[in-house]
Amino acid sequence: MAKLTKKQKEALSKYDPSQVYSLEAASSLVKEITMTKFDASVDVDVRLGVDPRKADQMVRGVVALPHGTGKDIKVLVLCTPDKNAEATEAGADYVGLDDYIAKIEGGWTDIDVIITMPNVMAKVGRLGRVLGPRGLMPNPKSGTVTLDVGKAVREVKAGKIDFKVDKFGIIHAGIGKVSFTPQQIQDNVKELILTISKLKPSSSKGTYFKSIHLSSTMSPGISVDKGSIQGI
Repeated sequence: MAKLTKKQKEALSKYDPSQVYSLEAASSLVKEITMTKFDASVDVDVRLGVDPRKADQMVRGVVALPHGTGKDIKVLVLCTPDKNAEATEAGADYVGLDDYIAKIEGGWTDIDVIITMPNVMAKVGRLGRVLGPRGLMPNPKSGTVTLDVGKAVREVKAGKIDFKVDKFGIIHAGIGKVSFTPQQIQDNVKELILTISKLKPSSSKGTYFKSIHLSSTMSPGISVDKGSIQGI
């Protein structure tokens, strides 16, 4: 690891891994302890008291982040020709059907989100082997299988993200960039946490939010005090 400068050492000295911080303090601290020269992503990891192996405890959903993700999301719309203009006008990066299906079958996955229509899902379903492991498979629950492709594209471009609990009971989500203000980071985290809170499975017993950590691409994780987030 490169030698830390005096300024970097000073910033890291403000961080105590054994301490739990309020969301407000953590939102400022994550910016201070990030040393990258690029605009790093800010991520939140939420450990839930659920057993994802049980179908009724699979927590998944979508949230519109008030300040977006700060990322330029590349969107592919797989649709019938009559929807091409609508998808393009809404800001989709790639629009088509059979040509892109062939491209994906050939291994192309240089996209962040795929939006499609119910009537072409039979064709898109064939791509499950390629798209599934990369988390790119369109899903009606996350609003990416819809007849209203224009609206779906606009929502994704504006910062709508989908999330789901992994096999360890953790939700990982990118909620912004270190160039965001502390307030923007705080607003986005809060919106995500409140959305997850509403999705608590009725069969989940005990503590629902076990831990919340905020970090950037290269920073250590900051433990966030659940009590500092109103409404959960």
